Order: sequence, then structure tokens, then C-alpha cells
Amino acid sequence: MGNASTSASATAPWSLLAVEQVGAVLSVGLNRPAKRNALNDDIMAEIQRCFSHLPDGVGAVVLHGVGEHFSAGLDLSELTERDATGGLVHSQMWHRVFDKIQYCRVPVIAALRGAVIGGGLELACAAHIRVADASTYYALPEGSRGIFVGGGGSVRLPRLIGVARMADMMLTGRVYSATEGVACGFSQYLTEAGGAYARAMELGKRVAENAPLTNFAVLQALPMIAEANPQTGLLMESLMATVAQSDQEAKNRIRAFLDRKTAKVRPT
Repeated sequence: MGNASTSASATAPWSLLAVEQVGAVLSVGLNRPAKRNALNDDIMAEIQRCFSHLPDGVGAVVLHGVGEHFSAGLDLSELTERDATGGLVHSQMWHRVFDKIQYCRVPVIAALRGAVIGGGLELACAAHIRVADASTYYALPEGSRGIFVGGGGSVRLPRLIGVARMADMMLTGRVYSATEGVACGFSQYLTEAGGAYARAMELGKRVAENAPLTNFAVLQALPMIAEANPQTGLLMESLMATVAQSDQEAKNRIRAFLDRKTAKVRPT
């Protein structure tokens, strides 16, 4: 993963996460490779703790899976029988954990490979950018197992791929490949096999260089604006633009551009 300038694991013991800070990017790895990084209560607790206490100086997070898979979803081997109340409480615990990712103070980039299934797909949906390598595949096998998504997938995933496509996945067990996934909206980037982590780290370094207030606006205000009625959204946009442009960091960056100290946008 490269040389860490600061290791978050130095200040917090992690048993199910591999956490390392590389410059301004915090690398967070799901570390249950023998279980294909299946999610249980213990790893969920560590994810919540990690995203609740990001180290100072972190400008982006790269979330990935140690080994050959991102996450095969809920660890059914540790699933305990719950009554309706217990099931509700458990589902809401997952919601709180994934909210920590979606509403993180910095951009979160998910590096995907291998299985991105069930709860693992719900986890990936909570990130702001998803980079998949050629080995990635997506599935929601809950329908065949007599259960329903409980980690926020029914809210987040349709916004990426549409209700009809998600319903088809749950009803028929359809599996999407990495190539299909980038076309359908599961991920924004596609790399060769084994390349997602490096690409995600590159993107993390890039977005960490943005003005913090701009990143905040994109993460927190943009989703609310997009879901608001048009007039409310336009007002929110104007307010956010005014606040961002009045920030000293924005003034410095605009002056640098006008003084030709920063490069113009060109096709890559």
C-alpha cells in the first residue's frame, strides 16, 4: 500500500480493518479475507469507530477489501435469530454505520474487486466514488435467501441504477459484471484486474487537494439540492455558491488561476 506518513492504527487497535494513512489519504481495508470480507457486527463497529474519528490531516478515504474481494455481504454464519424488534434495531445499526460513510466530512472512494454482494454492495453505495477492477461483480441474493436488504440499499442503490434494475437483481438473482456495472452506474471508473486500489488512491490524492469547503458542498449540499424541488434547489445552490466563493481559499485559488499559476482544464 505504500509508505504511510502516519498510521491510524498507531492510535487505535484494529482487528478487522487494515488502516493506514498515506499523505492526506486514509486507506481503510476490510480485513476478513478468509470470509471474503463478509460483514458482521464486530467489523461494523470498527467501521463506525474509524469513520467517527478520522485523523487530522485526512482529506479523503479509500475503502477497499483486503484479498480478492471487496465484500460478500452479511456474514450469514454469524446471523442470529431475532424477533421483529431485534431485526429493526440491527438494520438501523447498519444504517447508522453507513451514514457515517455517506455523510463523512471528506470524500470516500470505494476500490472494488471480486465480490460486491448484498451488504457489500450496500456498503459500496455509501461511498461517493466507486472504482471497480475487471474482476468485480455485483449481486443481491437476498430474494433467494428469503431476506430483504437492510443496510440502506433500497434507498441508495436505486439512485445509482434505478428501481427496476434493482428489483430484477433481487427477484432473479441477476449478476452484473464489472463492464456492465460501469455502464449501469454501479461504478464511475473501471480498471484492469488488480488496478482499482491504485486508481482509487490516485483519485483520493486528487480530491484531497480540493478546497475543503468545496468538498463539503459537494458531499453534503449537492445530494440535498438534487432531491429538492427546483426552486428550493436553486436557492440552496445560490446560498452554497455564495458561501464557497466568499471563502479565502476560493479567493486564493481564483487569483492563482487568473495569474496563470494553475493549469487550464484540458482533455486527458
